[in-house]
Amino acid sequence: MEKLLHYIWKHKMFPLRELRTDDGRIVEVIDAGLHNHDAGPDFFNAKLKIDGVMWVGNVELHVRSTDWYMHGHDSDAAYNNVVLHVAAILDRDVYTQAGTKLPQLMLEVPQTVADNYRELLTIDRYPPCYKIIPRLPKLSMHGWMGYLQTERLERKTEDLRRRVEQCAGSWETALFVTMVRNYGFGVNGDTFERWAMSIPLSAVAHHRDDLFQIEALFMGQAGLLDERFIPKKYVAKARGEGYFTRLKSEYSYLARKFGLKPMDASLWRFLRLRPQNFPHIRISQLANLYHSRRAGLSQLIECRSVEQLRDMLRTKVTPYWETHYLFGSESAQNDKRLSLSSLNVLIINTVVPVLFAYGRHKQDEQLCERAITFLESLKAEKNHIVSMWCECGMDVATAGDSQGLIQLKNEYCDRKDCLRCRIGYEYLKSKTLNLQ
Repeated sequence: MEKLLHYIWKHKMFPLRELRTDDGRIVEVIDAGLHNHDAGPDFFNAKLKIDGVMWVGNVELHVRSTDWYMHGHDSDAAYNNVVLHVAAILDRDVYTQAGTKLPQLMLEVPQTVADNYRELLTIDRYPPCYKIIPRLPKLSMHGWMGYLQTERLERKTEDLRRRVEQCAGSWETALFVTMVRNYGFGVNGDTFERWAMSIPLSAVAHHRDDLFQIEALFMGQAGLLDERFIPKKYVAKARGEGYFTRLKSEYSYLARKFGLKPMDASLWRFLRLRPQNFPHIRISQLANLYHSRRAGLSQLIECRSVEQLRDMLRTKVTPYWETHYLFGSESAQNDKRLSLSSLNVLIINTVVPVLFAYGRHKQDEQLCERAITFLESLKAEKNHIVSMWCECGMDVATAGDSQGLIQLKNEYCDRKDCLRCRIGYEYLKSKTLNLQ
């Protein structure tokens, strides 16, 4: 209830009648003030006229007047600059720590707003604001999508800063780990990140010119050279082909040299995973990409177009994996290059956030703007979240739109945080929501 009162005050959704204090003085709200989400009064620097006299100060809101005392504001000097106390129920006079009796305003939540808010919290269909979406002004929604897109990039920037700290301050390593995580394409993302963090890139760099050694180290560190994790029907064939045995021998040498311990291969998930996405294939592609030296931070910064980014990220498997998906299991020959859609996903989830975060780190707005331009140059992603919004009538054209809508669902809808959402605002103030 108190959150809704804050919302009503912030957006001045007042009843259509004069506002008066508890002692009958007329209140005119010129500026509701700056909403404070930290300690202290709820709204800073509000501008009010009380019986024609201008007041500039803080405003505090509660459900009941007695909450002023329950929260200890009467003994807190931080509340001495409050000029108006607002509550839904006035059940007691309130005094500041300095002894000043505050004027109080009883604020009622308009019935239509209360009803609409109740609908948003209880309606079964998802998202609950679906009724109003077709009627929203496109210009207004474009601005909201832009805000959400930037908010999502800022959140990813914080994630990347933490990752850089975990990588001993190396942005190059953080880029590698981020890239690797996104090679999991959701299902194996956490496992890929754990695998990447276990590889000492500074030491491995000495062997970067030898693709076979890189693949041996990558496969071995993933635990995939342990015969216990090869289906029994393929073990003999894997041994007979020789490539598995050579990789295993090379990894043993490199593991001793660098003091490595392989991951538990049981962490990898294969259920309902297409063979193209098996970790063996993705790791071979990553070995090729790492060996090529084409996907480093400096190369990323030099790219000026989406096509250049795709060229940077294009990779394929090593010769053995052109005819295999698992050790010992042959398949039709295929160089298993990343598809166009996979390249776009890597650009959206790796290149764009890293470029944006690095731009923030270097205080280089051009890099940040380029990251946003890349997003707006790509078509919208295809996933269940985007499909849901499209079905509601939302116009989704670019990857910037789809990223914004993912942010909207994850950070607003899933948390029922409709009071921070611009669509929620339109829904709450609407009086004609009786749509089919």
